[in-house]
Amino acid sequence: MTIVRESATVTNTPAQLLHDRIAARTAVIGIVGLGYVGLPLAKAVHDAGFGVIGFDVDDTKIAALARGESYLRHLGGDLVGTLSGSDRFRATSDAADLHEADILILCVPTPLGTHREPDLSYVLDSTRMVAGILRLGQLVILESTTYPGTTRDDMLPILAETGLTCGEEYFLAYSPEREDPGRAGTTTASIPKLVGGVDPRSGDLAEQFYRTCIRQVHRVSTAEVAEAAKLLENIYRAVNIALVNELKTVLADMGIDIWEVIAAAATKPFGFQAFYPGPGLGGHCIPIDPFYLTWKAKELGRPTKFIELAGEINAHMPMYVISRIIGTLNEEGRALRGSKILVIGLAYKPDVDDTRETPAAEIIDLLEAGGADVAYHDPHVPVFPRMRHYRKDLQSQPLSDAFVAAHDLVVIVTDHRAIDWTLLGRHARIIVDTRNAMARATDPTARIVKA
Repeated sequence: MTIVRESATVTNTPAQLLHDRIAARTAVIGIVGLGYVGLPLAKAVHDAGFGVIGFDVDDTKIAALARGESYLRHLGGDLVGTLSGSDRFRATSDAADLHEADILILCVPTPLGTHREPDLSYVLDSTRMVAGILRLGQLVILESTTYPGTTRDDMLPILAETGLTCGEEYFLAYSPEREDPGRAGTTTASIPKLVGGVDPRSGDLAEQFYRTCIRQVHRVSTAEVAEAAKLLENIYRAVNIALVNELKTVLADMGIDIWEVIAAAATKPFGFQAFYPGPGLGGHCIPIDPFYLTWKAKELGRPTKFIELAGEINAHMPMYVISRIIGTLNEEGRALRGSKILVIGLAYKPDVDDTRETPAAEIIDLLEAGGADVAYHDPHVPVFPRMRHYRKDLQSQPLSDAFVAAHDLVVIVTDHRAIDWTLLGRHARIIVDTRNAMARATDPTARIVKA
């Protein structure tokens, strides 16, 4: 990658130099973490005309990018091909290469620990790495979802150990990612961007940069406001999903179909937004982010009962699905132990290969713990991936009339469009449907139980 530098004069401040490089598209952008957030962001920044250095500690990703191969199937091969074939993009696992970057954007995971406490190790380790190469005039931006105060209270002290002054010699801001893998019609560049600095000058530079590659940028007063806004977005979804999940269990006992109820309520043109129940929450945001705020609130002595209750309801959904499976088998005179169960869908959402925090993993684990013989089918996930809490030696099995008929029960966890729902409906004996997917089947003969 060719890096262009303009001549500096003694009167130019670090902020003015960076401002000018952003305006001229000569600034080099370093992206730390080339996963579901970092890789699409690299493409958006590259498309805006900047040189990009992509960094990841996973050498297999670096090797795949060098070959022009995508390791995130939902992004398609064109995205990676464009980056890999460009002289304005370089992927590396050598942190020293990031010294060349004028702007460093951290797109690293923020998972939960074993007791649902925030695990900031990736953020802090990345910040220490940046501190090791920090130089005059660089802008550091965190995009990982976290609790309010992380950028100022956790990152800033580490960077301050370099002796450089934030807001004058280097700059620090927060801008939350808003990726939604597999959502049709959206790209990183088309999703509105929030940005807030730990000081006004840092916020100005971060806003200027994002306006070059994102269509709509909303500036907020501080990094803390941006951090809190991202949590509110995901807590809003988590709480409303918990509401319909709880209603699902109550209405099922009344013999009322929650899906029909939601469709009826959604005819109201104001004051109602439809949310849908499911087998549990998946992905990196909704199952995790609310607990970042509850943990921070406990530090302040403030209870967050509403958020915690929503988390408990959603976390219980895989067990509710198991209870429906056991009850259904009992009605057929069968026990869970020894039954052949086919799980449809391993990804956490339709039409992607993303299995982060997928409820399917817990459902499979609970089924196996109960003595069931479990197989799964997912056209997007051919092999059960390595996860933090689950290790399974399973591969996706192809669907056929005979294969489906050989199972005592089918449970639908993910409603991929590629699934032949009519085949399932005509050849399965019993289907436990957590997604209302069988509404798409033509003349199903299976017994269908919603869960």
